[in-house]
Amino acid sequence: MSSPSKRRDMDVMKLMMSDYTVEPINDGINEFNVEFHGPKESPYEGGVWKVRVELPDAYPYKSPSIGFVNKIYHPNVDELSGSVCLDVINQSWSPMFDLLNVFEVFLPQLLLYPNAADPLNSDAASLMMKDKAQYEQKVKEYCERYAKKENIDNTLTDESEDELSDDEAYCDDSGDDMAGQADP
Repeated sequence: MSSPSKRRDMDVMKLMMSDYTVEPINDGINEFNVEFHGPKESPYEGGVWKVRVELPDAYPYKSPSIGFVNKIYHPNVDELSGSVCLDVINQSWSPMFDLLNVFEVFLPQLLLYPNAADPLNSDAASLMMKDKAQYEQKVKEYCERYAKKENIDNTLTDESEDELSDDEAYCDDSGDDMAGQADP
C-alpha cells in the first residue's frame, strides 16, 4: 500500500491532468484552488467557482477541507465563509474516495440536490422550500454576479497568500471543519 504522501501526490496529479484548473497555494501540494463549473441542466449551469482545497497530513484517511471562495447561493454552503455541509466529506469519507470524486460527483450532486433540512444558509433553505422558482432565480442572479470566469481569474492568485477564515460554520452532522474564505 502506498504512503499517504504518495497518494496525495497521485490524487492532485490526477486532478491536474483532468479538465480542472488547479493552482497551488504557497507552492505546496496540500493547499490549492480548483476551478469548478456548475452542473449542466441546473440553476448553477454557467457558473464558475474557485474552490479552496486543503489536504490534511492524514489524507486520504482524513477528508479534505473544501470551501467556495466566490459566493454561491445554496442551502448547504455558508454564504460568508464558503464552508460546505456535505455528509460524504464531513462524516462518511473513505480512503476509497479521491479528489476527482469530490469535483466530478460530490460537489455536482450537492448543487443538483440541496438538503434544505440541514442548512448552513437558512435563507436559501427557507426560500427553496417556500418558492422553488424564486430560489432558482436567486441562484442564477448569484451565478451572474459572482460566478463568472472573469471573477475567479482575477482572484486565483490574488488570494493565494490569504489564510482561511477562522470563522467556521458547521452543519448538524459535521464532525470536521470545512474551510473557505469570506468574500471581501
